[in-house]
Amino acid sequence: MIRGWLDGWNEPGSTKQNVLMIGGGVLAALLVICLVLGWYWSREPDVFWVAETPPNEQRVVGYSTVNTLIRTVEWLLEKPGGYLSNDVTPPSVLLDNMPNFEYGVLQQCRDLARVLRNDYSRSQSQSLEDPDLAIAEPALNFSNDSWIFPTTESKYREALSALRRFQARMVATNPDARFYARADNLRDWLAVVERRLGNMSQQLSASVGQRRVNIDLAGERAAASTSPLGEDVTVRTPWLEIDDVFYQARGTAWALLHFMRAAQFDFESVLEDKNAIVSLRQIIRELEGALEPVSSPIILNGDGFGMFANHSLVLASYLSRAHSAVIDLRSLLAQG
Repeated sequence: MIRGWLDGWNEPGSTKQNVLMIGGGVLAALLVICLVLGWYWSREPDVFWVAETPPNEQRVVGYSTVNTLIRTVEWLLEKPGGYLSNDVTPPSVLLDNMPNFEYGVLQQCRDLARVLRNDYSRSQSQSLEDPDLAIAEPALNFSNDSWIFPTTESKYREALSALRRFQARMVATNPDARFYARADNLRDWLAVVERRLGNMSQQLSASVGQRRVNIDLAGERAAASTSPLGEDVTVRTPWLEIDDVFYQARGTAWALLHFMRAAQFDFESVLEDKNAIVSLRQIIRELEGALEPVSSPIILNGDGFGMFANHSLVLASYLSRAHSAVIDLRSLLAQG
């Protein structure tokens, strides 16, 4: 009986064999569609042009920064494939490059939103915070991988709506939203950027493994830490996380490039007064270099002076130079 049933499936031209062929064809087509969508959704975005003034061409201090933040959050939500970091279905769940790129962008959006709420929009420490920014900043800090009740996208759209309201109030005929372009405010944001770039460059450099001198408590004899380490510390990024760190760093550079260009417009008078425009342009140039197209289909992790390239070390060199330029810029802004 079983033999006859199997013979029925194998009989040429039988209905059962046709079902198998159709099913195999459908699966193959779905696989091709998933591969094409995965490739299309994983493409890195182009750099967009940062707007200096509103559509009415009247200069509004802070417009460029707020508008650029809005457009960056819009990209996270509206790009091909939408927001991918919280997807649980194919092909999104199988992708990791773009979700890590998204996370790098998201970190910079969160940092800027926090500074916008606590510093840029307040004239002094005891002034009232803006109500829309008080909504936008915590909404952007919602979990980046929640896929149900509430979804990450719903919270980020809530933040986007609040940022748009703040922008509309900035450019209104009688604006009641404020943006204070002062040297100390810019330094506060750059301090956060400095730490982010330092962290990313260290993680990228650790792709080949390093034995570093422990400088955690250097410079202060009475300093102490919870769990002191030895004189030397071995640091190495796990092999399976190397490309994750690489694309997170690329996302960081992409978002920072736009935010730096926006700061050049909004803080133009401050930068000119401190003779610091050249320093900001150097940061922008290094970030542009960090976003040069990757010609290799995979992220290579060769030894530092080995036969094969190490893309992480190349990217780390750009971010390290940008990090040094940020330190120089903060120093210039601190001078009278």
